[in-house]
Amino acid sequence: MGKAQKDMPVIGVDLDGVCADFYGRMREIAAEWFEQPLDALPGDVSYGLKEWGVSDEKQYESLHRYALNQRELFKTMPMIPGARKYLRKLSDEGYHIRIITHRLFIHYSHASAVQQTIAWLDGHGIPYWDLCFMKEKSEVGADIYVEDSPDNVIQLRKKGLYTICFANSTNKHIASPRAVSWSEVYDMVHAL
Repeated sequence: MGKAQKDMPVIGVDLDGVCADFYGRMREIAAEWFEQPLDALPGDVSYGLKEWGVSDEKQYESLHRYALNQRELFKTMPMIPGARKYLRKLSDEGYHIRIITHRLFIHYSHASAVQQTIAWLDGHGIPYWDLCFMKEKSEVGADIYVEDSPDNVIQLRKKGLYTICFANSTNKHIASPRAVSWSEVYDMVHAL
């Protein structure tokens, strides 16, 4: 990891859907949970996963709890291509990488969520200076945010914070700046 410089921006990076392929891994687990063939669950989903048969927030939490506790969701997700390469480049250039994730919303499973997250980050060689588990991402003091959740992107931008929307099927309606790859994120960060 490069040495952070005080004059370099802090980049607040979300994990699920930005660095880790949350929807790809969750699709595999949901197919098992609902006892459906994988190809019966569409790859393009909206926030909340109703396309897979998730009917409400309670059912989503049950599926998520199962994924976390029985299938080690946060430890077994594949990395989104380019995340390691471009975060390392940014870190080596002196940018301060701050991972910001809201993975502590399943009660009584916090230890598992934290342990799986750290194992995933270290196992994939993702550089970071800080690891923040919190819902209110604007409170961590980043200069640039990379986020995929539509609600989070909207809230961060409403507060005047420069936020790159990492594109996926849940956020098609979100305006630019948008990136479909980590190389685009890297270019956007440098364009600032």
